[in-house]
Amino acid sequence: MEIFLSRRAKDIPISTARFANVAFSDGSLLHGFNQRMNKGQPIAAPTDVKRYFVTPKESGELCLMSCLLGDNLDIFFPKLSERLQLTPFSDLAVRFLESRGYEPHACSSEDEARERVEELSALGKWPCYFFTSDTTGEKDYEEFFTTKETVDLNRFKNIGVIKNASNSDIESLDYFNDEIRRMRTIGSWTRLDLISLFNRMIPEFDHKETGKFLDDKM
Repeated sequence: MEIFLSRRAKDIPISTARFANVAFSDGSLLHGFNQRMNKGQPIAAPTDVKRYFVTPKESGELCLMSCLLGDNLDIFFPKLSERLQLTPFSDLAVRFLESRGYEPHACSSEDEARERVEELSALGKWPCYFFTSDTTGEKDYEEFFTTKETVDLNRFKNIGVIKNASNSDIESLDYFNDEIRRMRTIGSWTRLDLISLFNRMIPEFDHKETGKFLDDKM
């Protein structure tokens, strides 16, 4: 998205924001936890994947700050603090359950977790299956900027700013658009087709493809 936006920076001022996962937004980990509990299902979470989380209000405020105060091609991001630290998914599961009034109960397998939902929930506990990640797309950690980007950490107290020179590759953008249109026209594509296209567009794209997905756990 940022690359496509930067393409227009010569015509209109463009500023945007990078922020962490928005807690309880549709499709987010915490939204998934809610869905599982509502369906009477155990909770599954990796122990070795960490993410930053912000509230919907914080993400909206960051976008607004970028619009109002950002220079052309600026990208705003939240500075790390005691409130915003990398948190393991398994720790989030524990906090989530405690906030719902349940004591997390770690199970040794998916089968055990499935079988003991009714038994444990009656005791004020909830079955969890914590595991080492082997699912698609789960980076070990998450960063707001890279070493190739120029970062201003002094302009604001709680916000960092990436000073991005326009680096849009018109030829690559056109190729990406053409390929997406081609796939939609023929009505057929695979995950590997899309991953290959993104890898060509973004060489540093770090996607782990394992054929397994976190949503499929249990």
